Amino acid sequence: MPSKKSSKAKVAVPGVQQVAFSWDLPGLIAGVDEAGRGPLAGPVVAAAVILDDLRPIAGLNDSKKLTAARREKLFDEIRAKALCCSIAQASVEEIDEINILQATLLAMRRAVEGLRLKPAKVLVDGNRLPVLDVLAEAIVKGDATVPAISAASILAKVTRDRWCAELDAQYPQYGFAAHKGYGTAVHLAALEAHGACPAHRKTFAPVTRVL
Repeated sequence: MPSKKSSKAKVAVPGVQQVAFSWDLPGLIAGVDEAGRGPLAGPVVAAAVILDDLRPIAGLNDSKKLTAARREKLFDEIRAKALCCSIAQASVEEIDEINILQATLLAMRRAVEGLRLKPAKVLVDGNRLPVLDVLAEAIVKGDATVPAISAASILAKVTRDRWCAELDAQYPQYGFAAHKGYGTAVHLAALEAHGACPAHRKTFAPVTRVL
């Protein structure tokens, strides 16, 4: 990793607030984000995306600020237009073994390592970085300000939401399709009534209480 920081450079992001990065190096930039840290069930999913400047994608934003229909449309467009992208996860078993923070960082690392092209720089949403063999920078609220991170947030969110829909078909008594595994009143009531299913995170307090 370089030992000296260059002067901060403004990166132009059409339509959104500009962000200053601490390192200014030439080469491909990958955006990384995750979905599923807070839910009581299922894997945590991470995505890494390297966008193609020659094939811009309109409407990229924090996935939570988009409708489900818009996310689905952008999911397909990102997959079609990005130079490359990668989606990875850390399992429920890994979450219970190493904790949700470390599992999130593991999923992010797997996503970056799964990219077909090696980026010169990785921009990660939030304030924590996975262990990587390339230069990386954490960008707080980057999913709303950095297009590549926005794209990664959409891929991760849609992938996990689809997983929840599949789980709902298997365990309809919990309502996963609606609450996506979060600890809503409906989900907590279902836990009390039916106990935990194999997809629940055993180390999360509401699940631990019913085991």
